[in-house]
Amino acid sequence: MYKEKLKAFANQESLVGKAWQHAAAIDLIETSDIKDCSMHCFHYQQMFEMLLKFLLETKSKYGAYPHTHKLNKLLEQLIELTDFRTDKNKYFMALQVITVCAEEYRYNFLLDCEGYKVSVQLANELLEQLVSWGSLCSET
Repeated sequence: MYKEKLKAFANQESLVGKAWQHAAAIDLIETSDIKDCSMHCFHYQQMFEMLLKFLLETKSKYGAYPHTHKLNKLLEQLIELTDFRTDKNKYFMALQVITVCAEEYRYNFLLDCEGYKVSVQLANELLEQLVSWGSLCSET
């Protein structure tokens, strides 16, 4: 599903190519019998981070992105520095939960998988907007 959403970016040698690689990893995880959501969370956060950073690098007036891993901060910068518009408040908590889950994965803490899954459902709406906007920007 995620690999298909990002198929326009398949195997590109850039941040968005890395986003596609993480999307492919998520799809593999979803077809496995792994019950722990931590690997999914790590790859989902990385996919989102690479996509946001790619969009900041290629669409912002400065052509750069911050070194933060916080998805909500990256979204705020994207809104501030490009013509991308969305209700950042709608996605703020979901992006924060995903960021925290990925941090907890790195340190082997137990994750709230149900809370994470709810956040992913909401973040998927934003993902659709970002991919659509990024594709439109590429065509002009």
